[in-house]
Amino acid sequence: MSEILITGGAGYIGSVLTPRLLELGHEVTVLDNFLYKQTSLLDCCKYTGFHIINGDCRNEEVLKKAMDGKEFIFPLAAIVGFPACLKDEVAARTLNLGAVESLLKLREKGQKIIYPCTNSGYGLGQGQAYCTEESPIAPVSLYGQTKMAAETAVLAAGDSVTFRFATLFGASPRMRIDLLVNDFVYRAVFDGALVIFEGHFMRNYLHVRDAANAFIFATEHFEEMKGQTYNCGLSDANLSKLELCAKIREYLPKFTYIEAPIGVDPDKRNYLVSNEKIEKLGFRPQYSLDDGIRELIKVYSIIKNSFYGNV
Repeated sequence: MSEILITGGAGYIGSVLTPRLLELGHEVTVLDNFLYKQTSLLDCCKYTGFHIINGDCRNEEVLKKAMDGKEFIFPLAAIVGFPACLKDEVAARTLNLGAVESLLKLREKGQKIIYPCTNSGYGLGQGQAYCTEESPIAPVSLYGQTKMAAETAVLAAGDSVTFRFATLFGASPRMRIDLLVNDFVYRAVFDGALVIFEGHFMRNYLHVRDAANAFIFATEHFEEMKGQTYNCGLSDANLSKLELCAKIREYLPKFTYIEAPIGVDPDKRNYLVSNEKIEKLGFRPQYSLDDGIRELIKVYSIIKNSFYGNV
């Protein structure tokens, strides 16, 4: 079993990943400033192998102490999503990129990094051609720009693996309702209607539990994966926003949606993504888009609160 540091381990992914790692017997330290006042890791406190540092990973003294002796480091701490990054551009740059650069500077020899990037870097994509890991990078938001710059730095430093995750969805103890699938299901449940801008724009999707599974997969296959980046998403879920709405309506038949004849989506991403590279290594997502929609409908019988978002 390994000693693992997760920065931002109380976030949307980390709150799913941390207990999974502890269940597998790993020693896990989480460094998090609990920006959203979340209590998502309370149940992890029962594990003797769980350690928590309430602090900011931009503080190099705190970060160095947290990194000491760890075999794996997962830098999850970030300002996630283009609206949140626009809201605080300084935090986005210092956390999404600056903190990763500090981590690389402080890293001990032999420490392995598994970094969560984003397929947002594909920007406007390649029309109907699938984006692979070799496709041009052209991020259209500060979020995508900072994450891609951090990915470049992590790969250049060596002993690392990076994932270009699809748009995540599904339930997490640190819930986010501002992610596209989560948001659309929320609106379908509570409003029953949705106006869509640029409904033909395509995205790829992945359940948050499968994002956590990807980290575990990478720890187990690190030597054959290191030095490379991998798209990670559902290969049967390259869908337009209109197609996503149609899928949601299969479970909520009264849901009505229309595409606005004028207006634009400020999030201009539009791409198809190939996940073939990681699939060839044997990784397969376990949770479908249908699984997530059914799950989210249950979630929204419990919560109705804007607190569960990044903006």
